[in-house]
Amino acid sequence: MLEHLLRYLDGTGFKAFTWENAVMMAVALVVIYLAVRWEFEPLLLLPIGFGALIANIPGSPLMMPPHGEEIGGLFWYLYHGVSWELFPPIIFLGVGALTDFGPLIANPRTILLGAAAQFGIFATLLGAIALGFVPKEAASIGIIGGADGPTAIFTATKLAPHLLGPIAVAAYSYMALVPLIQPPIMRLLTTRKERQIVMQNLRPVSRREKILFPIVVTILCNIFVPPTAALVGMLMFGNLIREVGIVERMVRTAQNELINIVTIFLGLCVGCSMDRTFLRPQTIKIICLGAVAFAFATAAGVMVAKFMNLFSANKINPLIGSAGVSAVPMAARVSHNVGQEANPQNYLLMHAMGPNVAGVIGTAVAAGILISILG
Repeated sequence: MLEHLLRYLDGTGFKAFTWENAVMMAVALVVIYLAVRWEFEPLLLLPIGFGALIANIPGSPLMMPPHGEEIGGLFWYLYHGVSWELFPPIIFLGVGALTDFGPLIANPRTILLGAAAQFGIFATLLGAIALGFVPKEAASIGIIGGADGPTAIFTATKLAPHLLGPIAVAAYSYMALVPLIQPPIMRLLTTRKERQIVMQNLRPVSRREKILFPIVVTILCNIFVPPTAALVGMLMFGNLIREVGIVERMVRTAQNELINIVTIFLGLCVGCSMDRTFLRPQTIKIICLGAVAFAFATAAGVMVAKFMNLFSANKINPLIGSAGVSAVPMAARVSHNVGQEANPQNYLLMHAMGPNVAGVIGTAVAAGILISILG
């Protein structure tokens, strides 16, 4: 009886438990706490935190690969949705079904603000190289500045899969912190008079324009930046089924069940990649570089808006430039809220949605360019 008991104990996780496991389990619990208590991007941080908790329990068979005739663990199979680049494009399908590109079509110049925010990506890339990361790693880290979790995961999977865990956590953490990070930068770079600028009402956008937009963008992006075909193509297909107005069942599925199911699996799988190898100095560097990327992206969008006002009769409220990061629609709401602090009668939300949705496309294009050059 004692022999069987000892054999049982030898097969549990106690024997293999290390201080690294303890630290990473504590990190996982902190991530769960931030998601539950402070509601920081709970749809992603909650499954990421739980996945990290599972990954750091020694002896757990959930991430075990198949061996001989034995099947592998559940998450070993689910993780192929990340490594085979299935989950991010499917999430983009849901994002497209939820997104209205009308404000961008009505005011095309705001695409420049979405493009300007990508400056944070390339500035951080150079900073990462200066800190000792190789170009592929630096490019993956830089995408954090786009504030687009699926694109960050997609890029890291192609260029630096060994950094997927910290890059994904940094990307989604900073997305959740948009209301805290952006306003001080926006106020620092603008005057009260600039924040009070009232923009002209957007023109109505026809149904034909909204249907043609995703088709044209898909063609152009696939021609000029082929590596983005999966992301931009699925984003635009999701938007197309939304705008045609004749496939409501497809739209509802993309907006709800499909994106929610894939988000759960993606979060759990990313969390499972956060094992004890997460405890390396480069992880701290990635977290810090992510903050720099976000700050640069926000500042670049605001400054380009101010520059455009030098040559424009119809002034742009510079605050909407900060919405060029891809955190839809959170960044647009932040622009609107900061604008209302200066002028309670100023409604910037729809104007900010233009650069906000342009930022989604811009980040995917920037990722495609980096993958084309470095992949």
